[in-house]
Amino acid sequence: MSKSPELGVCYYPEHWPEEMWITDAENMIKNGISWVRIAEFAWSRIEPSSGVFDWNWLDKIVDILGNNGLKIVMCTPTATPPKWLVDQMPDMVAIDENGQARKFGSRRHYSFSHIGYQKESQRITKAVAERYGQNNFVKAWQTDNEFGCHETTYSWCLSALREFRIWLEKKYQNIDDLNKSWGNVFWSMEYRSFEEIELPNLTVTEANPSHNFDFRKFCSEQVKNFNYQQVKILNDYSPGRPISHNFMGHFTEFDHRKYVKI
Repeated sequence: MSKSPELGVCYYPEHWPEEMWITDAENMIKNGISWVRIAEFAWSRIEPSSGVFDWNWLDKIVDILGNNGLKIVMCTPTATPPKWLVDQMPDMVAIDENGQARKFGSRRHYSFSHIGYQKESQRITKAVAERYGQNNFVKAWQTDNEFGCHETTYSWCLSALREFRIWLEKKYQNIDDLNKSWGNVFWSMEYRSFEEIELPNLTVTEANPSHNFDFRKFCSEQVKNFNYQQVKILNDYSPGRPISHNFMGHFTEFDHRKYVKI
């Protein structure tokens, strides 16, 4: 890769008539564009219904961009799970701090802790990686899109609760150590087992700060693990190509340093 700065664009060919694609690619080159990022929101066009794939349009745009001398950053489309998937697994959507479902109708409508959605995200990542992992025009990859945007780092759903209890038991080993670490003797907040622990929302007043802090550390780990699942697949099917994520600046809901070690 060149050490000099290069210009890139986000391009959404699925939004535009196919007859515009060649002209768009030519205009990118004329204006000094080198890189084009595509497909991060295109799951419903790649897989219109469960197990039914339409690669025709994406194959065409990859060839058009590549043959015009543009380098492609291919994205995994997991920031926008399609309606048919949400209908199959309605409990995959995140729950906000007030107990309300964050429903289908925009983007990022999933919980990082939902095992079923993790498997689906790996499945679609594998499908895209198998298709384009060795394509000469695809020079790099991006996982998902803007982790945590729209206050989606945290979910107070049953999936998060189950995984949080497992995470706590792994961290503390026994409930007495957790009670001591959290200072749970205060206000008689002591637990007898990890299965008694709830998520730190909808309490009468502020939840125990230690409980809250551990939940946020847990959520940070969930985001990292979700990303790692995709990175592993991309490395397997497209070895040697850079893998990145479009992190947001001044955003501290998860530990970005963890991603350097992947």
